[in-house]
Amino acid sequence: MLPLLAAVQLATLAGVALSTPTGADTAKRATCTVNSVSTSESLDDCSTVVIEAFTVDDGDTVTISAASGATITLTGDITFASTTADGPLLTIDTDDVTFNGGGFTIDGNGADYWDGQGTNGGVDKPHPFVKLKGYGTFEDFTVLNSPAQAISIGTSDTTVISSVTVDNSAGDVDDLGHNTDGFDLSASDVTIKSSTVKNQDDCLAINSGSTIVFEDNTCSGGHGISIGSIATGKTVSGVTISGNTVSDSLYGIRIKVDADASDASVSDVTYSGNTLSGIEEFGVLITQSYPDNDGTPGTTSTISDINFTGSKTSVAVESSGTNLVIDCGDCTGTWDFSELDISGGKTSVVDSDDATVSGGTY
Repeated sequence: MLPLLAAVQLATLAGVALSTPTGADTAKRATCTVNSVSTSESLDDCSTVVIEAFTVDDGDTVTISAASGATITLTGDITFASTTADGPLLTIDTDDVTFNGGGFTIDGNGADYWDGQGTNGGVDKPHPFVKLKGYGTFEDFTVLNSPAQAISIGTSDTTVISSVTVDNSAGDVDDLGHNTDGFDLSASDVTIKSSTVKNQDDCLAINSGSTIVFEDNTCSGGHGISIGSIATGKTVSGVTISGNTVSDSLYGIRIKVDADASDASVSDVTYSGNTLSGIEEFGVLITQSYPDNDGTPGTTSTISDINFTGSKTSVAVESSGTNLVIDCGDCTGTWDFSELDISGGKTSVVDSDDATVSGGTY
């Protein structure tokens, strides 16, 4: 028979052994380092991922798919060589992720593709460049020189994107950059804030989704802030666009629904406290005749409850541009434009169908 003390010690050790984590549990707490395409694979059991500087060669793409709840941190730049691969070139696909870019850059080497035609022809351009899937927080990184569309958002739950820069300003040279959208969004429960976009197309394009906030962002050189274009079967609702600055852009604010769209809708959109200047063509354009700006609008989709309220949204349009165009085939509701102030530009054209537009200066 063992002495009493020895028996107690054995029992204690047995308890410790039973509570020791399994190998799988230990792996899920491991820190995984990514410094090449090969090390970016098989991250499912990694709850901490550190991405060091590396270059992605022609033909390769990268997907970062870590354990749910993972923290992913950039500690160096990711550079993509000219490639024949299709986009997206970089995908972050992790649920409940905390993605901290550390101020580093994801470089798409756009100048090797830009030819003024974007995705409409010319050189094949991988797009989108970066795809955000899963859900969580994404912050503090720069997407530089994307071949075409920069960041596509297809997240599946509540997501906050903050302090992100899309810099395609180099594409201004000889007007070679084209279709370089900053954020293309097809998701719900998304907030984009305190970010900067310098490009040659939409700063934000919302293609579908609900409960979307775009606030305190800066856009320049592109096509302003857009909802759409909205295609058949797509809906957008519950959007707040506030506190943003748009400068030196072709358009200011747009809602664009495809002329041939059916079973589609845009509803419950609020603009507040935005400042727009140097707008060349349309200060505010709400149209159901896309791709025409003001043509023959479709009648099998609906726009309703569009409001400029809260703080004043001011829009300064160049003398050759047009202040406000509403081009409706099927618009409804009472639209409160009391906090919209458009200056400069040509006389506005309002054909709002069954919607009643009240207030505002334009």
